[in-house]
Amino acid sequence: MITISDIAAQGDVLFRRIGRLPDDAVEQSSEGRIVVAHSETGHDHAIDDPEVRLFERLVRDPMVCFLSVDGEHADVVHHRAHHTHAPLRLTRGLWEVRRQREWTPEGFLSVQD
Repeated sequence: MITISDIAAQGDVLFRRIGRLPDDAVEQSSEGRIVVAHSETGHDHAIDDPEVRLFERLVRDPMVCFLSVDGEHADVVHHRAHHTHAPLRLTRGLWEVRRQREWTPEGFLSVQD
């Protein structure tokens, strides 16, 4: 378990502490697991914590979402049986969650984890 307070990556997902949510952020309904990034191999990066709220911008960007960790912390787990990334513990506060991209001559692509 790696506890972070400012910025860290878990595979192709970057977590960055922010001071406030964007003005157009809208809370998303979520019951149970919050998937912050779907993996192309079906191994999601997810949080199982009732004290976490998920937000997206009004005009949705599939590469970015936001979290409010209202409890002391929340653990992000990469659900994969082997070669998994270590769980990350986000501390209380607001977080931007960004899927990383790479540039190619054909344009930007999502990083494959």
